[in-house]
Amino acid sequence: MSEQNDRNDGNDRNDGNDRDDRNGRDAQQANRLRRELPAEVPAPAPAAGQQSAEARAQQALTGRQRLVKGLWPPRFTRAQLIVALLLFGLGFGLAVQVASNSDTDSALRGARQEDLVRILDELDARTQRLEDEKQGLEKQRQELQTSSDQAAEARRQTAEKKRQLGILAGTVAAQGPGITMTIEDTKGTVQADMLLDAIQELRAAGAEAIQVNGVRVVAGTYFTDSGRSVSVDGNKINAPYRFKVIGKPQDLEPALNIPGGVVQTLEKEQATVTVEQSGKIVVDALRQAKRPDYARSSSQ
Repeated sequence: MSEQNDRNDGNDRNDGNDRDDRNGRDAQQANRLRRELPAEVPAPAPAAGQQSAEARAQQALTGRQRLVKGLWPPRFTRAQLIVALLLFGLGFGLAVQVASNSDTDSALRGARQEDLVRILDELDARTQRLEDEKQGLEKQRQELQTSSDQAAEARRQTAEKKRQLGILAGTVAAQGPGITMTIEDTKGTVQADMLLDAIQELRAAGAEAIQVNGVRVVAGTYFTDSGRSVSVDGNKINAPYRFKVIGKPQDLEPALNIPGGVVQTLEKEQATVTVEQSGKIVVDALRQAKRPDYARSSSQ
């Protein structure tokens, strides 16, 4: 019994020695790893006073300052860039449109005071002509309504209207006050579109009958370039170009001399323009009355 106890004590001592050896080897291995690895640097903990100062600074910011801090520096997304480009294109297009519309007023901005007064007088004259025409139509209506012989009055007005339409269509001669405009073109720089602009300006000023170098100008008249000359409705005409115009001279001449108008444009092309007023202008170039191919009177 005592021998068995001795053997047990010896085994216990051997087990304790083995554990001590293993613990010693583990400690040596741990020391070797610590020597091979770099030493850890502990992160400094923020001081209590510093942390409280940052918190106070954050709380001290106003709403506007926090908004600016959140927006700057800017952080753009792809969708925001696309929207910005579209808005830029839209704004650019509107600016170009406004600039193109304002170009039409550029000639008036640099005009002298007397030129602006003349333009205003011309507009007033056009308004007065329209008012006179309105009153004439109202007078005709009243005459038809009050005439005892309405049939005879209607025939008289029909004949008068036929004569007026004949003048406009160029089938009858006409005479009356107006102007004569002569364009000398020694350089050959005057083109068809410039003469067409003159016709349009004269019509806008109240011209009732126009003749250019023996060719009657009507509603369907067209101008084309023909070498160093111009053709009117297929009829070739050469400089000097002479316009015989029936209308109110006080309206026709200022319309040609407005800033940036017909006379100024032709003079830029080194042409010489002369405008003369007259109490009697004869427009005797005639046109053949043509029957329309398709149009018919709605009363037939």
